[in-house]
Amino acid sequence: MADDLPVGDHLVIPAWELVETFSPSGGPGGQHANKAATRVELRFSVEHSSVLRPEQKRRVIARLGAELRVVADDERSQARNRDIARTRLADSLRQALIPPRRRVKTKPSRGSKERRLRSKRETSEKKQQRQKPRPED
Repeated sequence: MADDLPVGDHLVIPAWELVETFSPSGGPGGQHANKAATRVELRFSVEHSSVLRPEQKRRVIARLGAELRVVADDERSQARNRDIARTRLADSLRQALIPPRRRVKTKPSRGSKERRLRSKRETSEKKQQRQKPRPED
């Protein structure tokens, strides 16, 4: 369908899963802004999606929430705002679906250990120089 939203190479959200609402855009613009409903709100329910697999749903819900909501009122044209909202929704979904990279554990290098210990020694010496001398018995 023409109104389906392509998110990635293998993921297309059908138009019936997207909810679009239009309302007047606030701010300056005179009579056009007061009469035309150019502001677009686009909503997508992740929980009820038929195209996302369960692990994808978990990942998106953890990062973005159960329902994605995008608002666009950047332009004077409703069609342009609609395109902007659809692009923003697709971009945020695409980013949320990227699996996190696994952290590779590393050990500190010999040089970094030596620098850390030298810094600690220097700090200790600096603080000992600030103290009053102790009376000798």
